[in-house]
Amino acid sequence: MALTTKLELRQSQQLVMTPQLQQAIRLLQLSNLELSQFVETELERNPLLERAENEGPSDDPGEPSRNDSPGGEAPEIEASATSDSGSGDMDGYGSANDGGEQGSDEAWLDMAKTSPDPESAFDTEYDNVYPDTAGSDLGNWASVRTRDHSFGDEDSSLESFVSADLSLKDHLSAQIPLVLQTPAERLVGQYMVDLVDESGYISSDLDQLAERLGASEAMITDVLAKLQTLDPPGVFARSLKECLALQLKEQNRYDPLIAKLLDNLHLLAKRDLAGLRRAVDVDMDELTDMIQEIKGLNPKPGLGFGSVQVQPVVPDVFVRPAQDGSWHVELNSETLPRVLVNRSYYTRVSGKTASDKDKGYLLECLQTANWLVKSLDQRARTILRVAEEIVRQQDSFFTHGVQHLRPLNLKTVADAIHMHESTVSRVTSNKYLACTRGIFELKYFFTSAIANADDGEAHSSEAVRFRIKQLIDAETACSILSDDKIVERLKTDGIDIARRTVAKYREAMRIPSSVQRRRDKEMYERLGRV
Repeated sequence: MALTTKLELRQSQQLVMTPQLQQAIRLLQLSNLELSQFVETELERNPLLERAENEGPSDDPGEPSRNDSPGGEAPEIEASATSDSGSGDMDGYGSANDGGEQGSDEAWLDMAKTSPDPESAFDTEYDNVYPDTAGSDLGNWASVRTRDHSFGDEDSSLESFVSADLSLKDHLSAQIPLVLQTPAERLVGQYMVDLVDESGYISSDLDQLAERLGASEAMITDVLAKLQTLDPPGVFARSLKECLALQLKEQNRYDPLIAKLLDNLHLLAKRDLAGLRRAVDVDMDELTDMIQEIKGLNPKPGLGFGSVQVQPVVPDVFVRPAQDGSWHVELNSETLPRVLVNRSYYTRVSGKTASDKDKGYLLECLQTANWLVKSLDQRARTILRVAEEIVRQQDSFFTHGVQHLRPLNLKTVADAIHMHESTVSRVTSNKYLACTRGIFELKYFFTSAIANADDGEAHSSEAVRFRIKQLIDAETACSILSDDKIVERLKTDGIDIARRTVAKYREAMRIPSSVQRRRDKEMYERLGRV
């Protein structure tokens, strides 16, 4: 076949996503924390964007403000991110929520007003409270206190006077001079303190540690033995057995029998009380007392020091019961960025700009700011529409509980609100809903269906898990349910499920097997009799 060049006309359809549309889709799947970080970046990059809270002039009279307009005129401000400004439909988003409440710009600005500073009541100088009288240095003392602590200044806060949490390493380092005398031992001890993990254990091998520090193994062993006497008891242990032994020695309760019990901790972990009794060679009553004593020890003594900052989950949607028996769905205004576009600043600066490059930059900033405001508004409306449909579909869950959760998929919600499944998937990612039953991720309400044994309505997989947990929690030592028995119980409730599915759900909930549960029940009953 000869290779020739020729011209052909073809018609084809393809989806071309503009940068603005890509940004809108990206904003849709961000969590509230990620969205806040993105908006902060845009506020730093775009001079035409500003927060709704910063409407007033700057507190510093010498600092110029972009809000100051010539002639004392107030700047014009675009609609905020959650106002009902008109925006056209976008691909993958659907139409705006026409049934929602239409708020004005003034209403949004009222929401943006900040409450009075609670610390303003403490802005009283000490000199006013304790006047400097003749023959008394009380006023001078008060002024020194005011200067030293800056109490009442704008930059001070109560958090500045809160002491920091004491870490485990700082606590151990402060005790080193009490047990280690020579400088060499203190250097080795401080190095070993740095190797302690947050639970209080040290995992380094003594041979490698001695080679690394250039010290003898006998010295390392001696320093470790002294460090193991520090507070809290059990620190610098190399294993769970050694940690428990150190605590028992501190209580003067370490004897040969308890040592045998620590040597067979694997049997205790398996709840094999018969094998453990034979290994320790004691009767069951004494073994029960020893187990109770072991349970009173702390397997991770280092966790009592310091604190880990846990970021709480902030819900994006609130669901509250209404007076007519329905459910009221509203967005959490605290998670919605309050971003405004300062058009007066753009007008003032563009009028003084002669370069085409500068004018193009300002125009680009204005278009970007306008599109960001519209994207934030569209994101809020879309989240609200999806949440309202989820609440409508899962009304029985909010009324009666998890056992009434219905099977639901993305397509059902997408078809009901005339959106694409991918849009619903992005909306439900990393978004949380708060109701009277707790805080749930939006994806929690999408569960697979399990057939009904009586050819009735299908059951939600999450509701089936809840039913399995209820059956297992109601067990006694004499009536442990195997997976086959659980299947039979579920079929009597109209749930057609296979045994392997029950095992999969049980393992997902970290529930042990029936044999392990029987051992646990028996041991707990024996311990309860003591």
